[in-house]
Amino acid sequence: MMHAKQDRVDLSVNIFDELAGLAQKESGLMFAPEKRSLVQSRLRHRLRATGISDFATYSRHVLSPEGSGERRLMISALTTNVTHFFRESHHFDLMSEWLGDQISEKVRLGLPIRIWSAGCSKGHEPYSIAMHMLEKHPELKDADFRILATDIDPKVLKYGYEGNYRGDEAKHVPLSAQKLFMTPCATSPGDIRIVDQLRQFVTFKELNLIADWPMKKPFDAIFCRNVVIYFDLATQDSLWPRFVQSMTPDGILFLGHSERVSEPRKFGLRTVGPTAFARAIDTHNKF
Repeated sequence: MMHAKQDRVDLSVNIFDELAGLAQKESGLMFAPEKRSLVQSRLRHRLRATGISDFATYSRHVLSPEGSGERRLMISALTTNVTHFFRESHHFDLMSEWLGDQISEKVRLGLPIRIWSAGCSKGHEPYSIAMHMLEKHPELKDADFRILATDIDPKVLKYGYEGNYRGDEAKHVPLSAQKLFMTPCATSPGDIRIVDQLRQFVTFKELNLIADWPMKKPFDAIFCRNVVIYFDLATQDSLWPRFVQSMTPDGILFLGHSERVSEPRKFGLRTVGPTAFARAIDTHNKF
């Protein structure tokens, strides 16, 4: 009976503004007024889960010190997690081309090779990176090669860590990679599982992009695709220098197809492909 009452509760403009402001402060997510029905839809199940009967009470709760745990779950509910394997596959080809000589040299010298999937969602992107790199550069399987996969949502990180996917999701994966890196899921007929030999190269960690980054070592490639589109321009602009500082001198940064760096040179970047950026030449020794 409570569920039916909650399903009839509307999110008022004032309460929407409170919750949208909290989402922006906590995670950088931006929700324009026309997204009110979307926010209402995504948060209804949080009202049901908490037993709270209306959005005004829910807002007071998440804004209170006692609501810190629920704030995290609210952000998780508001986060978009639409993705698939080998999305925007041209980026993977450019990564191999860009890093090819560096990889050979680093493997020869025993140096680390690090890639970051920022906003990794359910793991499709980091596993796609791992599949592509190990197919193109098989020497990586015995090298110091690791992929960091981060997201603000602990639920999708658990999904990615477990490495189980619906069978139809393999349709985006090249057949050669399917044979090498996917196997039928023993516990769920019709589903697929990422083999352990691939999963070992990917580490999943919770991270809020607008908070502190604990990583100290630079990355050869950073993927932050279809993430910053949900941030306002000021938040986006605050991230570019941080990405530059987190890249190796010859590293590469990938954004989503609808995302742009407003003034690449201003932030120490130069365009090297469709929504792909490297450090500007004169920033190699700057940081």
